[in-house]
Amino acid sequence: MTTTAARPCFDTAREVADAVLYEGYVLYPYRASSAKNRMRWQFGVLVPPGYGLDVGEHAWHRTECLAEPRAGAELVAQVRFLHAQRRTVQRVGPDRSHRTVERLELADRVLVPWDEGVEQTADFRVPIADLCESAEPLSLPFHRPAAEETEEVRDEEGRVVGRLVRRREQVDGVLRLSAEELPGPYRVVRLRAVVENTGAWSPGVGRAGDREAALPHALLSAHLLLGLTDGSFVSMTDPPEWAGAAVAECRNERTWPVLAGADGGADVVLSSPIILEDHPRIAPESCGTLYDATEIDEILALRTAALTDQEKREARGTDDRAAAVVDLADSLPPEIWERLHGAVRSMREVTEGPPVLVTPGEESAALEDLMTPQLPWWDPAADRSVDPGSDHVVVDGTPVRAGSRVRLRPGRRRSDAQDLFLQDAFARVEAVLHDVDGLIHLAVTLDDDPGADLRRQQGRFLYFQPDEVAAVVER
Repeated sequence: MTTTAARPCFDTAREVADAVLYEGYVLYPYRASSAKNRMRWQFGVLVPPGYGLDVGEHAWHRTECLAEPRAGAELVAQVRFLHAQRRTVQRVGPDRSHRTVERLELADRVLVPWDEGVEQTADFRVPIADLCESAEPLSLPFHRPAAEETEEVRDEEGRVVGRLVRRREQVDGVLRLSAEELPGPYRVVRLRAVVENTGAWSPGVGRAGDREAALPHALLSAHLLLGLTDGSFVSMTDPPEWAGAAVAECRNERTWPVLAGADGGADVVLSSPIILEDHPRIAPESCGTLYDATEIDEILALRTAALTDQEKREARGTDDRAAAVVDLADSLPPEIWERLHGAVRSMREVTEGPPVLVTPGEESAALEDLMTPQLPWWDPAADRSVDPGSDHVVVDGTPVRAGSRVRLRPGRRRSDAQDLFLQDAFARVEAVLHDVDGLIHLAVTLDDDPGADLRRQQGRFLYFQPDEVAAVVER
């Protein structure tokens, strides 16, 4: 086993991994005083094992995935997490002594106590053959020592008015790697990677469950990048048919691995505490890090730009990253705002169609047709050949139309987490729809939804494609 720097194969995945690392780090309105910024670090928190039992936090997470390594291939692993750095604010007194305070007012910012996140990585490289031959998991420990730093705070005239004291506690962890070859016609290896906090810290008598005290000793937003020097991983979300049974036997606890190689490659896996799809990527319209990937950048940027001057001072004093968000929102040019306003991911070419031939003697009828107002191409009424209420599609040899009952099978194709909760649910088809790209969609309501009638009146349905349902034959 050798320790090495991160490999270039992680460059593409790291952009998404950074979004995972900082998801929810500081939320709009980006002030420490905001209620939503008082309960922090919601994803991938690995606490010391002595923190306590049954407190909703865990000391480890586990990743299992399938790989097809070639001879001599090595596994490159990178553990990534944030290390909480507790910042206190001190004011300089007349006697040059320092006194801890709750806030320090400056012309451009208001400094307050805050937990900053320091990026940490632990990198390893191991031959796959060594993992397969080892009877026990290979334990690869990593250690981050305690540290303390101070930073002088000066006012607009350059006078020292206080200081920031930053304290990091010791953090210890281990990456446990193992692998086993699976029987079958192909050479497939099941890889197992467990990231664990092994710190000795405990809360002390009567303080079990003291989350604020545990966070400086925790691995925050912990996730894992895995790469093969030669070979490829198998998709855990959409595996090939021959790998389906082996994928189903993999156990992933508190994390989920997705393919994340460059240009759609399968040589890198990102195992994240946030559920992602294979080959996730940051929207190209995104103008910068806003720390809330579930929101729309335009809305966040507009609301941030509309903060009062006092609110912006408080945000700038909360964290350097929060200050960068405020400065970004204040400096966006009109071209960026226009780009943020919306994007169409795919378009099909709209042509004028073949020339219209007019039979002699029918010129007046042709002229009348040309003068008749035409509906736009995207309006459903423009194409009388389709009727959502009466059209049908054949599913497993059975015609399915409005009124038909189906069983939902979203797992047959790449689906989001919400769809997966509806696996095997019964539903009624409300309409068969054709989109402008030629795809067919089934609008459905759930059989056990007490609000189905209301959804039907409002036209609010769930949508699935024909290969995501199974026809139910009424008897």
